[in-house]
Amino acid sequence: MSKALVIIDIQNDYFEGGACELVGAQEASLKAKELLEYFREKKMPVLHVQHTSLYEGATFFLPDTYGMKIHENLNPREDETIIEKNFPNSFLDTSLEYELQIREIKELVICGMMSHMCVDATTRAASDMGYGCTVVHDACTTRDLEFLGEIVPAKSVHNSFMAALEGTYAKMVSCSEIVSD
Repeated sequence: MSKALVIIDIQNDYFEGGACELVGAQEASLKAKELLEYFREKKMPVLHVQHTSLYEGATFFLPDTYGMKIHENLNPREDETIIEKNFPNSFLDTSLEYELQIREIKELVICGMMSHMCVDATTRAASDMGYGCTVVHDACTTRDLEFLGEIVPAKSVHNSFMAALEGTYAKMVSCSEIVSD
């Protein structure tokens, strides 16, 4: 079975000083970097997903800004595909499915940002489309959210979404479980 690494939205606006800073962005990106290096070493396919916000009133990932660029920890190589997207689901109106099909990919290893939005939407869509999904939970992160006037800490948001995906939609693993093979 052919496997690929899908790195979702590890872009500058999510890091310290960015327009939508996440909790633990640097740490998650370093885990994603380990995965990237592992996949490169094994000569397995890597697809980078890069979000650009096109809707009126967007505050981050604005076109042609530093914030929308892929973070330096995950700089794509020339031979690695960059999938441009405008929605949380990395398959919606993108070339991702085509890129996976031409490589005969059946299994996805997924990491990135934000756990509660783009990682969740992409994993659910991939699973629904028949892909085997593995989410590397420590190579993902998110931010605090608010619901009914109460702040929900990023760690709780992340853990809740990982727990909801586990089993039905994806296998959950740590970075070390992947790179120790």
